[in-house]
Amino acid sequence: MSTKPKVAFVCVHNSCRSQIAEALGKHLAADVFESYSAGTETVPRINQVAVRMFKELYSIDMETTQYSKLLNALPVVDIVITMGCNVQCPTLPCRHREDWGLEDPTGKDEQAYKDTIAAIKKRILMLKKEIEEGKI
Repeated sequence: MSTKPKVAFVCVHNSCRSQIAEALGKHLAADVFESYSAGTETVPRINQVAVRMFKELYSIDMETTQYSKLLNALPVVDIVITMGCNVQCPTLPCRHREDWGLEDPTGKDEQAYKDTIAAIKKRILMLKKEIEEGKI
């Protein structure tokens, strides 16, 4: 049984930012916390530009292990991170909640996706450090 905190990254459609955060959490911080993502709605496929850009940058195919899912598909989580889409999750109890305020790159150019991925990476590493230091 894992004693690592469970972190849920939440966005409306669970197709882009939250999926990137889940993948980066698994890639960069799996030794410190478990990563999950979900949305208040779902879409048939993860954002294909995000999938392509993430594969290009990290050689990881998000679609092999991830898919768009609803909040009720999450396990009990310790930390909830909303991505900046004003998602309120009153039915998702946790001990810590924060909003990262990230703009959705959907419909924008590839640089917007790269910037979003870089911003999420920075925040994942900060979250990892805060958990390691017992601040969260």
